[in-house]
Amino acid sequence: MAEAGIGVDIVEIARMERIMRDTPGFFPRMFTEEERQYCEASARPAAHYACRFAAREAVLKALGVGFGQEGVGRKDVSVSRDANGRPLAVLSGGALAIAQRLGVQEVALSLSFTGELAVANAMAITPDFRPKAKEERVSERERLAQSFREARSVLDELERVQNTELLESTGDAPVVEKGGAA
Repeated sequence: MAEAGIGVDIVEIARMERIMRDTPGFFPRMFTEEERQYCEASARPAAHYACRFAAREAVLKALGVGFGQEGVGRKDVSVSRDANGRPLAVLSGGALAIAQRLGVQEVALSLSFTGELAVANAMAITPDFRPKAKEERVSERERLAQSFREARSVLDELERVQNTELLESTGDAPVVEKGGAA
């Protein structure tokens, strides 16, 4: 099974502003309708476009390829959002085929921007590198605690047997009388 891959990319927001001004045809070729609607509805469209462009590059780096390699097209990586507004990497075409070949189950994505820069971090996660669910971590912890309790029980029993043997060998064993008064 393949290991997890990590990718990061940074885009200058001013560069995206220039592209918006000088080459508006770039956006329908590069971004999905959903992405364009989201970016255009924001207070800083260029910053959101820059994040999504950086996300594409970061995801492809995490998969170990670039645009045009192994059949990866411009829209084979896009960014959507889950019900909580968190960014989701959406793979299709060549990018999806590569992810499937690598055993990638998910691409975790983080996007941020400042006044000047947009940055994206992506992690391609395979089953071997998927973080364990909280329940699995708790059960592993409980398994370890149970193992320690069992070991402690064995040690306590050994100590009891040794103390009994020591008392019997020195003649100091307690005498238990039956049925009579002393």
